[in-house]
Amino acid sequence: MTMMPSPTFPKVAIVILNYNGMKENFLARFLPSVYASIYPNLVLYVADNKSTDNSVAYLKSEGFQAHTDKNPQTHDFPRYLIEMDENHWFAGGYNRALKYVEADYYILLNSDVKVAPNWIQPIVDLMEKDAQIGACQPKIRMEAVPYLFEHAGASGGYMDKWGYPFCRGRIFTKVEEDRGQYDDIQEVFWATGAALFIRKELFHNLGGFDEDYKAHMEEIDLCWRLKRANYKIMVCPQSVVWHVGGGTLPQHSPQKAFLNFRNSLSTVFKNEAGNKAYKIVFIRLLLDAVAGLRFLLNGEFANIWAIIRAHWSFFTQFGKNKRKRKETAERVAKYCYEEPKYRKAGVYPKSIVWQHFVKGKQTFNDLEL
Repeated sequence: MTMMPSPTFPKVAIVILNYNGMKENFLARFLPSVYASIYPNLVLYVADNKSTDNSVAYLKSEGFQAHTDKNPQTHDFPRYLIEMDENHWFAGGYNRALKYVEADYYILLNSDVKVAPNWIQPIVDLMEKDAQIGACQPKIRMEAVPYLFEHAGASGGYMDKWGYPFCRGRIFTKVEEDRGQYDDIQEVFWATGAALFIRKELFHNLGGFDEDYKAHMEEIDLCWRLKRANYKIMVCPQSVVWHVGGGTLPQHSPQKAFLNFRNSLSTVFKNEAGNKAYKIVFIRLLLDAVAGLRFLLNGEFANIWAIIRAHWSFFTQFGKNKRKRKETAERVAKYCYEEPKYRKAGVYPKSIVWQHFVKGKQTFNDLEL
């Protein structure tokens, strides 16, 4: 029986960006859990980033219609397919796909995520009660080891004083067991791009994702803009999903290291205020050199080259990032919530590098305040 939309429930669009999802078997493994989602005003889009496998054929066999085809469907909620002209990576793919999606809330969901049936309602209820909440994430567990938090988001994203991201439940590569220790709803600094709930108008008003990033850190950059515009970023652990991770690039890929180091520098420079941005970038260059030394000691020479490439790329884009810095400030001022204010919730006032690698702090709750 087809579920009819209710006027009392805001419209929610799940948007999955797919690239060769059949090659990794992600679509066949995880779409059934998405189909089982319980929410009365829901639509599902898959945006295919010019896959070279049989993803498109599979999706059509599953009843996905072209996004321009509005004929009635027999599924519990409509399923639409957006086909890209080329692979635009994560940032560009979503920016293009979301132009075609009408909804009150977007859920940007990775193709390698399994969801619980009731994962949508708790977050929508939370955001409906507070118009200042711009984005929110569920609790993210590891699909392969379900009792562990997953790297990309865990139970909410934080940022240290030097612009290094970490999570409640994950510090660098150290993930914690989920024992319910982070089950409280919290305002955080950033929400994971693997399962990101965001108000439609805010995604577009604040410029969407920075396409120069390609992938990695683009959600932190967007969340930082939201924070500067006086919006809250939340984690709602009453909603739970399970993430494979590494679907775009393997965890220890030199290309992943390149994107993370470069995009992190760009994110700090574009969003931190005044001369503080230059100071933090300088400190980050020194800390990245220390990271390079660790790679050297571990024999990870490709990752050393990734850092060098990342710094070179950042400086060659310096003028462009200065223009983005100005444009970002203008957008933030124009679309801020009520009055301009930089919300600092989720900022850790110490160095997470020092806490973890020097002082040996392994868990979020062990960090010194």
